[in-house]
Amino acid sequence: MRLPAREVLSLHRQIVAIRSVSGEEGGLADFLAAWLARRGVAAERIGNSLLAFGTGGPHGGEAPAAGRAAMAAAAPSPRPPVLLFDTHLDTVPPAPGWTRDPWRVETLDGRIFGLGANDAKAAVAAMIAAFLTFQEVELPFTLALALVEGEETRGTGTEAVLAELARRGLAPAAAVVGEPTGLDLAVAQKGLMVLELTAEGEACHAAHAARLGARNAARHLARDLVALEEVDFGPPHPSLGPITLEPTQLRAGTARNVVPGEASAVLDVRTTPALPADEVVARVRRLVGGRVRVLSDRLLPRETPADSPLVGAALRARPESRLIGSPTLSDLVFMAGIPALKCGPGRSERSHTPDEHVLESEILEGARFYSRLIGNFAELSAELRRGAA
Repeated sequence: MRLPAREVLSLHRQIVAIRSVSGEEGGLADFLAAWLARRGVAAERIGNSLLAFGTGGPHGGEAPAAGRAAMAAAAPSPRPPVLLFDTHLDTVPPAPGWTRDPWRVETLDGRIFGLGANDAKAAVAAMIAAFLTFQEVELPFTLALALVEGEETRGTGTEAVLAELARRGLAPAAAVVGEPTGLDLAVAQKGLMVLELTAEGEACHAAHAARLGARNAARHLARDLVALEEVDFGPPHPSLGPITLEPTQLRAGTARNVVPGEASAVLDVRTTPALPADEVVARVRRLVGGRVRVLSDRLLPRETPADSPLVGAALRARPESRLIGSPTLSDLVFMAGIPALKCGPGRSERSHTPDEHVLESEILEGARFYSRLIGNFAELSAELRRGAA
C-alpha cells in the first residue's frame, strides 16, 4: 500500500494534535493502533509502544501472540533477520515562549507547527508510510516498525521492544532510528556518563573557621573543578569530536553561617568510542582530591562502520546525505551490536524549541527516503546472500 502524499501529511497533522508528553503516550498509541488496523496492520502493544511486522518477509512476518504457541510446538526453523525501523511517540513538555497552542496544529506556507511536529512525529509519519509501502512486498528480511514510548526520558520503549524481539529469537540485522537530522546519516553518536564528585571538609561556625583551620568543602570542590579543566581524554573522535566534561549541578552548605562539611558536583560527560568508560573515570580521579562516583553509565556511545550495507543502502537512497556524528542522545544508544543509523526528516535545531515546526516537503522526502532505503537494503542483502552462496 502506497500512501498518497495528502494522507501522509494528514496522518502527521492528526498525531501532532494528540498530546503525548512522556508518560502520556497511551492516547496516541491507541489512535495509531486503530489507524494501522484499518489498513491491515496488526500492531502489538508493549506498554504504550507499538510493534508491527511486515507480512512479506521470509516467514511471512511474525505471527500474532495467539498463534505463537502453536508455532513453538512445531519443528524449529531458522529465524529471519530483521530490519528495524524505530522512532518515538513521546514529546518533551512545551518550552517557555510558545506563541501558539502547542497542541493546535497550524499550517503556514508549507510549515506545520505543533509540539512534536519535528521531533519526532515527522519521522513517525514518514516511517509508517515507508512501512506500508513494503508491508506485503517479499523481502529477504522481516521488516519491523517500532513506535515507542519514553524516548525523551529513559528509553524504556525501545528497550522493551528489543527485549521482545530477543524473546522471539529475532535478531535485528540493522536498525534505523528516526530522529530529525535533515536526512543526513548519523553513523556515530556520543554516549552519556553521569559522575558525582564529592569533596569533604569540616563543618563549623563560619566565624570560627579561619581560627580553627577548618577545611571548607566548597573550596576543595572548587579546586577540583578548576583542575578538571585540564583533563586529557585523548585525541578527538573522527566524527564525534572530543569527549567533554561539564559540571552541571552543585550542592554545598546547610546554612549561611556554617562552613560546609561536604560539597558535591554532578559531572555530565559526553563519551565517544575512543575511550572505554572505566578509563574516562580513571582520568578524572587522577586529577581530583575528592571522591568520584559513577551515577550512570548505561548510555554508551555507538558507531556504525561507513562501509556497512545499511550505510550503503542509505547513500544509494540519498547520495547527497552526509555521514555525521551526533552529539545528542537518542535510542541509538540501545542498539548494541546492531549496525544502526540515526536519520530522519526535520532539523535537530528545531527540537525542544518554542513554535516547533517541520516542513511538509521534509516529511514527504523522509517517506521517500525511508522507502528507497528499504528497497536498497533488500537488494544489497540479496547480493550478499548470492555472494556467500
